[in-house]
Amino acid sequence: MKFLKYHALGNDYIVLAPSEVPNGLLPETIHRICHRNYGIGSDGILLGPLDSASCDFGLQIFNPDGSEAEKSGNGLRIFARTLWDRHMVSTQPFTVETLGGAVSCTVLDSGKRVTVEMGQVRFNSAEIPVTGSDREVLNEQIQVLNRDFRFCAATVGNPHCVILSDNPSPGETKKFGPLIETDARFPNRINVQFMKVLDRNNIQIEIWERGAGYTLASGSSSTAAAGVALKLGLCDPDITVHMPGGEIQVHFKDDFSAIMTGPVTRVCKGVISEEIFYT
Repeated sequence: MKFLKYHALGNDYIVLAPSEVPNGLLPETIHRICHRNYGIGSDGILLGPLDSASCDFGLQIFNPDGSEAEKSGNGLRIFARTLWDRHMVSTQPFTVETLGGAVSCTVLDSGKRVTVEMGQVRFNSAEIPVTGSDREVLNEQIQVLNRDFRFCAATVGNPHCVILSDNPSPGETKKFGPLIETDARFPNRINVQFMKVLDRNNIQIEIWERGAGYTLASGSSSTAAAGVALKLGLCDPDITVHMPGGEIQVHFKDDFSAIMTGPVTRVCKGVISEEIFYT
């Protein structure tokens, strides 16, 4: 099984061509490949390019636990870079179909940076989804381990819970993130960001990613958190998102459509031995 590996601000993905897995990917196969001790190690798997009736390319995104993600901003930037590196794109921008909707990608600086038009950030409870009455989920309360948090929820094709925090930290994120991810009010589970607004053009986030855990960086999390900061009137439309892995720039149009730009780094290519699946 031939593979490519890239990372986007430390958020790393294995990229597999469909021809390498003609019978598809089982959850246990995904888990073993992504395992950092018994496999190659990654925050997920990108399977593509796939055929698409509506876009130039199709893509499936898998979390390390075997679940399928609707959308990943970092994953999309990585996938776009692999298409560029393999000379599979001749014109730009080009479109990619994901479970969470179609996006438009543009490769910059000979592949070192990629821009992705992520679509609209939306806050409606039914779309995210969040249980309860039909509403925009803004400035609500959630209690976890006897601690109260103020949160907003959003979707960019996948669900996000943005916690307003005075001092986001890895410890806080790892403690409360998995409990918020699986809270009953989020029927499809949810990605969690602890966010601090630094000024009108900068925010800081720590990320707990649904199906993956604590993550150094995330494109969709950056987009959702920045969208919340803009929606609450705390930031202007051009926002730099600071994460442990680095920075992503997000620009918003008047309708909350987001354009995300960030780096991509090629790590390696190789062949996965069948032995890892049997020992």
